[in-house]
Amino acid sequence: MNIITATEFRNNQRKYFELAEKEPVFVTRAGGMPMAITPVDLSDYPTMEEMKAIQEGLEAYDKGECTTIEDVNNIWKSIL
Repeated sequence: MNIITATEFRNNQRKYFELAEKEPVFVTRAGGMPMAITPVDLSDYPTMEEMKAIQEGLEAYDKGECTTIEDVNNIWKSIL
């Protein structure tokens, strides 16, 4: 584990990005909470298209544009 200052990170970003692929790197900030630099697997996060679909669904729900399922054993009764 490495704990460095924001200045040290700015001056040596490549070094710390490469190091973060192997072990945790924490960057301290004056007056702020420390930040962790860690690699991520983008497949764990929604794509832009998925985020757009989620947002559209939330907006439709807020407008009441949704179907309430009355009987979970017979969902088609509520849909059709």
